[in-house]
Amino acid sequence: MAYRLTVRHGPRVTREKFESLDEALSALEAKAKEIRSQGRLPDRKMIREYPAERQVAGRLEISTGGLFRRGKEAGLDVMGDGRLVPYVGGVRRRELDSGEDGPFAALREALSAS
Repeated sequence: MAYRLTVRHGPRVTREKFESLDEALSALEAKAKEIRSQGRLPDRKMIREYPAERQVAGRLEISTGGLFRRGKEAGLDVMGDGRLVPYVGGVRRRELDSGEDGPFAALREALSAS
């Protein structure tokens, strides 16, 4: 099974393919830490205020399906305040509980489950 990692950071979108879940998760973790290391986002004010904790600094997603095949999708939002929020699903995202093992373990479990 092939795993596709999509990284959205600012206006840039990159995609990579991996043969194993371990490779894909390692790349996701490295990219998430890279985005997180850039520091807190400033609060924004447009029509209303958007504090850093409500902004997404980067979105990283691993998927197994193709264009017409259904697969698994799970990812991680790097929030503007540095929090890592794991989720499962594509269009209908559901936040995962990071638990004691952390967000990367939650992603591994979500993508490994049948």
